[in-house]
Parts: sequence; C-alpha cells; structure tokens
Amino acid sequence: MRQLKELNPPGVKTHARPERVDAQPLVHALTENHPESEVLDFLRGRPAQAVIMSGLIRDNGFESPFNRGTFHACRDKQGRLEGVALVGHAVYVVADTAPALRAFARIAQGQQNVHMILGEEALVGRFWEHYAPGGQAPRIFSREVLFELRWPVSAPEPVEGLRLATLDDLIQVLPVHAALAYEESGVNPLDVDLHGFRMRCARRIEHGRVWVLVEGGNLLFKADIISDTPECVYVEGVYVDPAVRQRGLGLRCMSQLGRNLLERTKTVSALVNEQNLAAQALFTKAGYKLRGRYDTVFLERN
Repeated sequence: MRQLKELNPPGVKTHARPERVDAQPLVHALTENHPESEVLDFLRGRPAQAVIMSGLIRDNGFESPFNRGTFHACRDKQGRLEGVALVGHAVYVVADTAPALRAFARIAQGQQNVHMILGEEALVGRFWEHYAPGGQAPRIFSREVLFELRWPVSAPEPVEGLRLATLDDLIQVLPVHAALAYEESGVNPLDVDLHGFRMRCARRIEHGRVWVLVEGGNLLFKADIISDTPECVYVEGVYVDPAVRQRGLGLRCMSQLGRNLLERTKTVSALVNEQNLAAQALFTKAGYKLRGRYDTVFLERN
C-alpha cells in the first residue's frame, strides 16, 4: 500500500472512445425487470472488474443487499449498452465510451461511503478525472497485477485434506480473512461491520466458495472464490500459514485448486498487490501468467 499519487500519468491511454460533445447517454438503474442475459453478454470476456460484476449478477440478480450497491447501465441513443457499473461499497466500471465513464463517475459522486474503486489502471485514471472534483477524498492507492491460469497446468503431489470449508471452519476463516482485508485496505472489517462481515463470510462458505486445508485444528491454507462463471473464476483471499511457508504446501494447494476450478471454467484469475512479491512468486510457480495491471483507490469515509 502507498499514499495516492498520480492516477492518470502522461501518456496513459484509456479504452474509452474519445468523448463527443453531443453525446447524451441514457443511464438507469438495473432492476429485476431488465434481462440479465443482455448485461452478462456485454460483460463476457472483459476485464477482472467485469468478472466480479458477472458473478454477483449470477449469484444475486440485479437487486440484492449482497451486491452492496446498485447496478447501472449506460445506453446510447439507439438503446445499445455502452457501459455497466456497480456503485456502492465498491465501484466497478466497464465503459466503452467516455460519456458513459463520466456518467458513472457522477453517480459515484452521489454516494457517501464508497470504500474503494477498482479497475484497469488506465480506466481508473480516466474515471478519477471525472470523479475527484466532487467525490470522496482518496486515502490509499494500491496497484495490482492480474494473474490468469489456463490449461494445461502441472500436477504436483496432491493435498489430501484440501476441501470446501464448512460453517465449523468459520471461527478460523473469519479472523484470517479480516487480517488480509486490513493488510490491503488499512480497515479492519471486524471493527467497522462485525455482524455484516461475519454474515458475508458465512454465506460464502454456505455457497461452496471457500477452500481450506486444516490440520491439527490449524488453518494452513485458505482461498475464496469471489466470482464463478463459465468464462472465468476469480480468486482472492489466498492465505498460507506462516508456519508452513517455504515448504511447498501453498504451491501444492494452489495447483490443486487451479486444476479443480478449470474443470468447470475456461480461466482462473486473481489480482495480487504489486508489492507482494512472495504472493506473485506463488502464483507464477502455480502456472499463472501475468495479464495486466489494475489500480485500487481506497477512499476516506464521509
């Protein structure tokens, strides 16, 4: 983590097309009356923030407290999608045009307690130009690298005890996941939202999204599945007990988990902080390839 500096350095280009003065996009909240297929088709094959949004839509629909925000669509004059965003606790944006990006930034400015903004570094830099004048103040800037795993993958010695977590594991998973969140954002969810954080962790376990290795009552390995789609499974919250690091156990768990997940999806992806060289080495040894760079802006709460 480091303090926020320049978000849009000279020479950085955005994927959004040049802004047109006469462009007047239509922006609206997505409800259960809108077809999910249209939005999922738009998000398919796009960057990590799109994978996260796709997973939330598949899991919860457009309207659910578990999304922790509101989905919005931006359309051109012919009604075609130009962008999709989730604005709430976190801001995720996919925008094909500059007017769509600007419109989503204005919606985000209207929120009072956004925790973070995440996306491809060029997109976040451009988004910030529109958001910063009326939005929340930045607190921490973090840069991540996107890793991706595809077949073929190696097959090290299997880990017999690697399994899906049960609610009996919650007492061990909860503090570890909170510590990882604190390390990344500087905010401990156990201090700011203990009940909500516990509920979300328990729900993730109930949905079969947390993998663990527990031996002798000790949590040795953990990984969370944040988004699970036919195109991509997004992994975060990878933890290896410091007592067993540098012994190959984390690599074996990551390799086995990757093979398990690739049986039902085309790719497995994860974002790793650029300063966490140990984690990057683990993903690389497990067969993951570097695919891009992302920015996360953690914001001051109002």
